[in-house]
Amino acid sequence: MKSISTTLLLFFSLLGISQETPELFLAEITSNFPNVRDLAISPNGNEMMFTAQSVLGNLSAIVISKKTNNSWSTPEVASFSGQFFDLEPFYSNDGLKLYFVSTRPLSNETLEPKDFDIWFVERQTLNEVWSEPINMGSPINTKHGEFYPSIANNGNFYFTRDHPDLKTKDDIYVSEFKNETYQTPEKLSLSINTEGYEYNAFIAPDESYLLFGSYNRKDGFGSGDLYISFKTEDQWTVAKNLGDNINSDKMDYCPFVDTKTNTLYFTSKRDNTKVQQEKPLTTEELITELNKADNGSSRLYQVSIDELMKQ
Repeated sequence: MKSISTTLLLFFSLLGISQETPELFLAEITSNFPNVRDLAISPNGNEMMFTAQSVLGNLSAIVISKKTNNSWSTPEVASFSGQFFDLEPFYSNDGLKLYFVSTRPLSNETLEPKDFDIWFVERQTLNEVWSEPINMGSPINTKHGEFYPSIANNGNFYFTRDHPDLKTKDDIYVSEFKNETYQTPEKLSLSINTEGYEYNAFIAPDESYLLFGSYNRKDGFGSGDLYISFKTEDQWTVAKNLGDNINSDKMDYCPFVDTKTNTLYFTSKRDNTKVQQEKPLTTEELITELNKADNGSSRLYQVSIDELMKQ
């Protein structure tokens, strides 16, 4: 059996040179929205949710699509969303609870938005409707903004917190789940967090690795990139950029891994608009080019990381 250091060296040596090229995920569905981001797929693979947003991102709702006969249905606004600013869904490992982020007020007596908190809805069976949203409360939520929930199989709760009182910007935290209770969240080590922005952390179900986004690091390719860190017995390894096969010179963020298929899904604003033309465009050609899926709008992408995970 390879040592973890040997395994990591093999993994890192493959980063950026043996990955497949990311492809648009369900562009025929997602392109109906100005911007889409942060995909979550249910554990049984038959349901997915993602965030649909306006051009400027000031309107945000979670939509749901279900798979029937291997085809995804037309997305509809989730039963608990559509009134307030909602985003970033994440399923529990049994599919009976869904966590998400919202600025909805704590009380039905007001429509005044709150800061970003993490909420959840639940259902008794996979076929029943979701409950009314429930705020997670302390110690997860604070007077600051909390974002992007991701939960390991042991219950440990990873998320992003915006803490303006600290010198750092957005950081990734974990709240350990002990005795059926969430403990006071702790900021992850300097192997992951820096003085800049770290966000959108996806934790592997067995807590073996963490994928996350970071903004304008020195080893980045421009704007936001995706990074990976592995958990050893007592620490997290220094985060490694996922390479230029996955990251672009635009914003790449919101990772989610279907661990059954080792498929990485993520959000990107990469732009493949053809700006230099061989001849003048017709009006129809111009409209087609402007409305292509990968035109710089926020879109969902997928790429296999099966070979990398095998290492």
